[in-house]
Amino acid sequence: MPTAREALLDAALAALAHRPWSAVRMADLATAAGVSRQTLYNEFGSKDGLARALVRREADAYLQGVRKLLADPGPPARTLAALAEWIVARTAARPVLRALLTGAWDARLPAPRPARPGARPAAVPAQRRADAGPPAPGELVAATVACADERWAAGCELAVRIALSHVVAPPVPYGTATGARRAEGQCAEPESWSPMTPTITRVIETILRVETTSPRKTMP
Repeated sequence: MPTAREALLDAALAALAHRPWSAVRMADLATAAGVSRQTLYNEFGSKDGLARALVRREADAYLQGVRKLLADPGPPARTLAALAEWIVARTAARPVLRALLTGAWDARLPAPRPARPGARPAAVPAQRRADAGPPAPGELVAATVACADERWAAGCELAVRIALSHVVAPPVPYGTATGARRAEGQCAEPESWSPMTPTITRVIETILRVETTSPRKTMP
């Protein structure tokens, strides 16, 4: 059974699917989570505190997923290709994560403002961690790479950056005029990320061969 804190964070995330953060009301979230408004404020302190906690949880869940994927004992190149695919799919379904990884926050999302300097630390330990602020995109990429084995850290960074390039500039759907022109022109974009897997795998395998045969064992 989820805790009151988790229930409130789930309610906030669900509310974002229907309205912008500015229109989300704390009273509605408390009702949806089945707790009192006082419990909500005890946990998060304010709406800004709730935003920071929501974003922090998204970053933590992302890194937990990364660690699980990278623990796969299979060939590193295939594992990293799977990581790239997972990042693309997860960011498509989770706008807060997409904003975290790209730094592109829009008006619908709870872009977390930092806690006020000198403010009293939150009573809840998890909130104190959230109030410290979420990682910047570069920090989150670095944290992703840190989850990989040293021997293929460069390949991991490559996989993440390939995925993020797809997130930032996704393919144009074939049903649009631009997509039709592209199909008639040079190269058509794949309908999904999966057809790119063999190409990604080959590129990552090349990087891994260079990295593991280099005397330095690291990228410059």
